[in-house]
Amino acid sequence: MNNQYPVYTLTNECHDCYKCIRECPVKAIKIENGHASVIPEKCIACGNCVKTCPSNAKRVRCDIDKAQALIRAQKDVYVSLAPSWRASFENSAEKMIALLKQLGFKEVSETALGAQEVSIKTAQMLNNAEKGLFISSACPVIVDYIRKYMPEFTNYITPIGSPLMTHAKMLKETFGDDISIVFIGPCIGKKNEVTYSGLFDVALTFEELRMWLNEEIIDITKVARDSKFKFVPESAYEGTLYPIDGGMNQTIRKSGINNNVQLLEVCGLSALQRSLKNLDPEKLDKTIFIEALACEGGCVGGPCISSEKAGITMVSDILTKEKKRDEIPAEPKVVVDYNIEPKKIVNSDYPLEEILKTLKKIGKHTIDDELNCGGCGYATCRDLAKALLDGEAETSMCVSYMRKIAMRKAAAMIRCMPSAIVMVDNDLNILEANDSFMRMFTGDMYEVFKSRPDGLTGAALDRIVDFADLFKTILKTGKDLHKERYNVKGKLYDISAFTIEENEIVGAVITDVTSSETNREKISQKAHEVISKNISIVQEIACLLGEHMVETETLLSSIAEDYEKEE
Repeated sequence: MNNQYPVYTLTNECHDCYKCIRECPVKAIKIENGHASVIPEKCIACGNCVKTCPSNAKRVRCDIDKAQALIRAQKDVYVSLAPSWRASFENSAEKMIALLKQLGFKEVSETALGAQEVSIKTAQMLNNAEKGLFISSACPVIVDYIRKYMPEFTNYITPIGSPLMTHAKMLKETFGDDISIVFIGPCIGKKNEVTYSGLFDVALTFEELRMWLNEEIIDITKVARDSKFKFVPESAYEGTLYPIDGGMNQTIRKSGINNNVQLLEVCGLSALQRSLKNLDPEKLDKTIFIEALACEGGCVGGPCISSEKAGITMVSDILTKEKKRDEIPAEPKVVVDYNIEPKKIVNSDYPLEEILKTLKKIGKHTIDDELNCGGCGYATCRDLAKALLDGEAETSMCVSYMRKIAMRKAAAMIRCMPSAIVMVDNDLNILEANDSFMRMFTGDMYEVFKSRPDGLTGAALDRIVDFADLFKTILKTGKDLHKERYNVKGKLYDISAFTIEENEIVGAVITDVTSSETNREKISQKAHEVISKNISIVQEIACLLGEHMVETETLLSSIAEDYEKEE
């Protein structure tokens, strides 16, 4: 079985963008070797990193194999189907049940049945309270967020199990304790709820359900609607409103509340934090209930809703399909007592001196250096410094620092190169020019330009050199140029000009080859002189050798003739 945390990273797909840190409300991300990984003990499984990762590197643990194992074990496996299924699938209830039965599930029931019981119990609790703060326990992400990051409000979470817990208990009371239960919905947090509730077995997302259907080669469009398929033990009523913002409060109002109770809705973790900031619940003179949901818009905005529908269409579908009942029971059929304990995340507290020392490692030597740009994913430079001290970040995450390092390296290389280097914009104004360029082309004005802090920056190129037209050509065509021994006023240059940013910035490396070419001509001339002289000498030697050969031949012929006469 797969026991990894519900959210994980595909390391090879993670590419230095830090967007997951930026979007994570609790900064439960660690950067190591440029790759982001989730810190399980800090994570609340909100799914923000999954939704926002541009390279799809953040993934949700797949638990299809766990559900399949339950079915293969020939157990009676029941589905607790989240009411947001109507926002994700176009199917009728009968068709949805038919699809799930084809996968091997015994029966399908609506999680909204549990939601109705939770609302009835909550209404009772609120009506019996004289005053105080109550926060809904329906959203597992909200519960974990408060337990870990706002533990002072843990005691104000209603001690009632979530709709899913309540529904699971209801199914076991109805069909037997030996059944298995698989939840299917848009929430990643339910995968954590499995472990600490013990009331159901597996939590799948709508995305996993679609994946499973594809694996089984089940074409949703071809599965016929069968009127004999019904939700068990019955269809839900007002509980189907839970997935939308304010849906739980609507069901509580239907159950009946007194005038001293105020029902509020808060969607989003940042909104919850703002709502509770500086609040002293003991000073409240009335009963306030907060329907708190982690996802903006409610569960229909969940990270794994797996739907292309417009948000307003999702809400409309939920509202349209609500079944109304004449009377809501005064007492809940099933209640799950839920004892929620705080589990505070204790952040390391570092002295200011240590933070300032760490800031210097990323080039922040003064307060003015602390840009707080958020490029690293953290709100402030000091937050990044604390993450560095915690071992959860790397200095390379600071964009401004890395930019400075890159610029310093480039500037050092440009400054030390013996060749002239220049960069110009599309108006042929100089953006960058090294000392060699100034020496080569400014003549008597060299000392003047050298004394300026920006050197030649901003100067018009055509007033400095006589070959600015080459740069115009590159800006127009986008093609690089290379000119060897380019003659300008009696001087010879090797010019390599190239595009840095198409139609915007052009650079060039220029080498003065006049002296080397002159030396080459002198050497060539001397070589020709030596060759000519050598040819003359050779010719002279050849002539001398020719005369000597004639004399030798004449002498030998004379000796031969004398010898013949004696014979």
